[in-house]
Amino acid sequence: MPATTTDDEILRCARSLLIDGGYNGFSYADIAAAVGIRKASIHYYYPTKVDLVRALVARYREEADAGFAEMTRRHPEPVDQLRAYIGFWADCILDGTNTFCLCALLATQIPVLPPEVVTEVKAYFQVLSTWLAAVLENGREQGRFTFSGTAQTEAEKFMAAVHGAMLSARAYSDPAVFTLVTDPLLEAITA
Repeated sequence: MPATTTDDEILRCARSLLIDGGYNGFSYADIAAAVGIRKASIHYYYPTKVDLVRALVARYREEADAGFAEMTRRHPEPVDQLRAYIGFWADCILDGTNTFCLCALLATQIPVLPPEVVTEVKAYFQVLSTWLAAVLENGREQGRFTFSGTAQTEAEKFMAAVHGAMLSARAYSDPAVFTLVTDPLLEAITA
């Protein structure tokens, strides 16, 4: 595993602070204190908070895209790909390491986010939606899934249900709520 750089530590900390308190819930002083560096060091990498959050969301999207490719590679069956996607979030919620999708959280704040960050958040949702639609269409073509409408519409519904389940689990402080919502998702489309 490569050594963690100051840049990586800044982004890791910013991600945690964003998930805990939202875009306006942290400052460079918070990051500096947590990482053990001066605020000027953060400004060296990210002159503004917009630059920082935009870079964080871009990296998050790239990591997600790589994760989708890995799920597709490891799980040839479309139903297993969807199980792996849901399972990833179920595990994160259970162990408390990553209890909410960063972009889903930021999407709730779009009215107050800078346009550059909004663009990155929307790009993440497009990547996720495109991957889900491809998985769903592949499953339908193989006779594994059955649903009315387009794969794109089903992908949007699936994505909304998973993110809603994260929100409910967080609101109730109960990881079991996530699976209560997500378990029936696959049953509903499995042929």
